[in-house]
Amino acid sequence: MPDPQPGLLRRSFGKFLRVVDAARRLVVNVLFLLIVGLLAIALFTSTHLRLLDNTALVVALRGDLVEQYSGSAREAGLAATLGGVERETQLRDVVAVLDAAARDPKILRAVLILDDMGSAGMAKLNEIVEALDRFRAAGKQVLAWGSQMTQGQYYLAAHADQVYLHPSGAVLLTGLGGYRNYYRDALDRVGVTVNVFRVGKYKSFVEPYVNNGPSREATEADSFWLNDAWGSYMRQVEQARKLPAGAISKLIDELPARLTATGGDLAKLALSEKLVDALMTRDELRALLVKRGAEDAEHKTFRQVSFQEYRNALPDLGDRTSQVAVVVAQGDIIDGEAPQGMIGGRSTSELIHRARDDDTVKALVLRVDSPGGSAFGAELIRRELELTRKAGKPVVVSMSDVAASGGYWVTTSADEVLADPATITGSIGVFGLVPTFDKTLDKLGVHTGGVTTTWLAGEPDLRRPMDPRIGQVIQASVGHVYEEFLARAAASRHATAAQIEEVAQGRVWTGRQARERHLVDGFGGLTAAIHDAAQQAKLASGFHTAYMELEPRGINRLLELLADRAAQAVVRAIGPLPARLVGGVDKRMGADLKTLPDRIMPPQVLAHCLCQAP
Repeated sequence: MPDPQPGLLRRSFGKFLRVVDAARRLVVNVLFLLIVGLLAIALFTSTHLRLLDNTALVVALRGDLVEQYSGSAREAGLAATLGGVERETQLRDVVAVLDAAARDPKILRAVLILDDMGSAGMAKLNEIVEALDRFRAAGKQVLAWGSQMTQGQYYLAAHADQVYLHPSGAVLLTGLGGYRNYYRDALDRVGVTVNVFRVGKYKSFVEPYVNNGPSREATEADSFWLNDAWGSYMRQVEQARKLPAGAISKLIDELPARLTATGGDLAKLALSEKLVDALMTRDELRALLVKRGAEDAEHKTFRQVSFQEYRNALPDLGDRTSQVAVVVAQGDIIDGEAPQGMIGGRSTSELIHRARDDDTVKALVLRVDSPGGSAFGAELIRRELELTRKAGKPVVVSMSDVAASGGYWVTTSADEVLADPATITGSIGVFGLVPTFDKTLDKLGVHTGGVTTTWLAGEPDLRRPMDPRIGQVIQASVGHVYEEFLARAAASRHATAAQIEEVAQGRVWTGRQARERHLVDGFGGLTAAIHDAAQQAKLASGFHTAYMELEPRGINRLLELLADRAAQAVVRAIGPLPARLVGGVDKRMGADLKTLPDRIMPPQVLAHCLCQAP
């Protein structure tokens, strides 16, 4: 009699396979339906906003003000759409929203909420101020509110029609500048020798490693540009607030006595000094806006649209057959590839190359916000701009907060260079820095030895004292790069190398001082630079501005786009996700108002400025 066990096993195994197959088909079908749903949402939903009359635009700036998102722009946008979590705000978005709102008859006022605004340099702030001025020129009102206003936050607030401060708040005006550590004695104590190679007596980047304090030249140069920048800040605020000249300087000088007179109340001090117009809490501000505007009874607040909602609904207009391309160079410069937020000599060059090869791009704007870095990386970018000009496409450079050292180098192949009066630029100088640790190892009883076929093999070696011949080689290379820097700048500025040398030597200037020394062509922000580039290319009005950015390719790009559009549709349908789910806060202002190696690589020659936007 045959054994029935094999038949039973086969039947059981067959049932198992059918169950697995059914589960597989179910999963595939669910995924297919999900993708179809996302496609439908992405293709058939509209980003158009339907605003009612007498709407207020709530501009709650969150995070640092930047030229370009760090990392993926879509990643930042998706995070903001889902939960309002924003680590950065793009300057161009703020300007675009204010300019569009100035033309929008449904929007009568803008409300600046400044508590969550992070760092921002004066050049970026000035571009927002110009956009606020255009908004006000359209007959619309700007209100500003904050609790603990930093200098940057207050600079924007001061240019509003009315400024309100929390009764327990403060306006923190302190001046510019600061202190840094110097490590000479500490390094000597542990046996570290820092070998410095530089050209330019004002090139102070290396000083913390070889001095115990700033040099006379560094103090002179820093004092010169800092005083100019601070003087500009005070003048702008005093004019905006209609204060007498010198009022801010006098307030700081007499702060202890004046604060004592208010009983130590910083908010009352700001009110008495006319820095603000009134003291009010967020709920009082909400009530004021309901009274001045229109009530949103459903949300128990005033009728409003958030900056994020309005930004997401802006149409991307313009003739795509006639484009001005914008390439952003933000951060330190390195040689090769770099993500957004840094400048890769190769990756940024590729963006410029892509714009040059695009027949629809008729002109290029390079927006620079960089203290420099690798001289080689800067030269790669400069060369691509030179080739773009030779291809017959105008190149305009727009300086943001900082365009110094290597950040200035990249500008030297432009048809026109525009800066803000508060831009930090210049620093035409280069250096190399090589630390050696032989004395440190001696203290530890560690010694180094070996055999090489030439004196150059294995050099430089941080475990051994630097061979004087290596020092000569590095210094000669640094000197050569400096001469090349001078030559590039001289050709760009239609001057001689000797004339550029007089304003070089690593010295830093404000944009205003740079223009006086013919290092830039004029003043203007990104909007002005785009306009000038279009004029030079003889473009008619209605051209399109295309931002050249690193983007995912292929299926990754499609999936990110679908996710972005789908998330926006979900938020419009059911509102933002709860903050506790996404780590953020509700974007609606109404809700906010209710609750408060053993061997180093060959040294790089660097064109870097130890400077930052004031």
